[in-house]
Amino acid sequence: MTSSGTNPDAPGAAGWAAAWELLLPAASAPARARGRSLQAALREAVRSGRLTPGTRLPSSRELAADLGVSRGLVTEAYEQLTAEGYLRSDRGAGTWVGGAARAALPRARDLAPRSPGARADFLPGTPDLSLFPRAAWSAAQRGVLAELPHHALGYPDPRGLPRLRTALAELLARRRGVVADPERVMVVSGVAQAMTLLGFVLHARGIRTVGVEDPASPEHGTLYASAGIGTVPLPLDDEGLATGPLRASGVRAVVTTPAHQFPSGIAYSARRRAELLDWARDVDGLVVEDDYDGDFRYDRAPVGALQGLDPEHVAYTGSVSKSLAPGLRLGWLLVPAALAEEVVERKRTMDLGNPVVDQALLARFVERGDYDRQLRRCQRAYKERRDTLVAALEDHFPGARISGIAAGLHVIATLPARYGPQAQFLERTATAGITVRPLTAYTHAPTEDDVVRLVLGYAHVPPTRIREGVHLMAKAVRAAP
Repeated sequence: MTSSGTNPDAPGAAGWAAAWELLLPAASAPARARGRSLQAALREAVRSGRLTPGTRLPSSRELAADLGVSRGLVTEAYEQLTAEGYLRSDRGAGTWVGGAARAALPRARDLAPRSPGARADFLPGTPDLSLFPRAAWSAAQRGVLAELPHHALGYPDPRGLPRLRTALAELLARRRGVVADPERVMVVSGVAQAMTLLGFVLHARGIRTVGVEDPASPEHGTLYASAGIGTVPLPLDDEGLATGPLRASGVRAVVTTPAHQFPSGIAYSARRRAELLDWARDVDGLVVEDDYDGDFRYDRAPVGALQGLDPEHVAYTGSVSKSLAPGLRLGWLLVPAALAEEVVERKRTMDLGNPVVDQALLARFVERGDYDRQLRRCQRAYKERRDTLVAALEDHFPGARISGIAAGLHVIATLPARYGPQAQFLERTATAGITVRPLTAYTHAPTEDDVVRLVLGYAHVPPTRIREGVHLMAKAVRAAP
């Protein structure tokens, strides 16, 4: 279709004809929305390239007649888009598509970490997201939206809603043995934000290095680096972080995972916990306790948090990332009194606090016992999967040794020397479409042998897939080069 006043041979006329269909829905929109719809349709035609720069548009009278709308709507649309730079208008020469918008905006990319799509995926650190309690969470959300007063939707206390801080204080004291004054509980966007907050505060106090366990999660170093703080790798022994090297390092802050060390899987001994706190008191230092999966112990009750022994020298952090879902971005941080004011102020300037509705939702979820039920559900599922993985390794890799306590979402498997060298093992499994990660990926210290030591995550893999994956792994490494 060609507008009665548009020359079909004029430059851009073909583009105008191609874009015409985009305007038709706007013409039939409800009267109140018709003007905005027409503007949006014209804007999108220019952005998408359907109307190219230099295309002459029909006059407002002609376009209004063709679309069956008032001339005023078309005039207003032309004026608005001219003001925005999409169109240009020359007195007496008509209206043209401008050159400011060159092409359609690119589609947003999704950079979220995803499963590699392997035949078998044993990467550690991922919970089973299908266990997320959708029905209970939805019911809690409806309840929160019904009861939340209007004033609560304003800017929150940067520490978090008092209701949630109170619920978390009770939960952490009961389940993890934490000394939890609600005034010292801070709601954060997961352990990552807790570490970053502490990093900024420590940096402001003149601290430029912190100790980290070796092996450890690489994320600890990355997060502190973002705050301008370097990390000093410190070795472990069978009881936990070796305090001799810690004292010799000169650091005054150290990041630990004492309930279930990641990735070695050990739990700090009572003696080592006491020695670590003695060091903190001697140097007036800080122990940062990352309790990333402290609720998941399968052979006995979990060991209580280190923070409960000395809350003035331990900053304690955890989250719902392993128990509910990492995408919720909800966690907690308890800090010593001496740091509390500075950490709260840093949190305030960073993001003004976490979303109110999400906080109220988690508070209700905890208060009504839904969170405890979710933990029990996850514990049953993850225990079964750990047992399945251990049994499958024994069947397909005779002589394999599983180290660490029965806890968490991963195991350390040391394979007999005949399955080495490690580089060849990893090459063969990768070729077979099996994703595994060696312990050396988490260490700074060089290894003295070429034994295959794997950090195998199992929480996100159903039992049948675990058995199949271990079988495929064994088949791949037995195959001829």
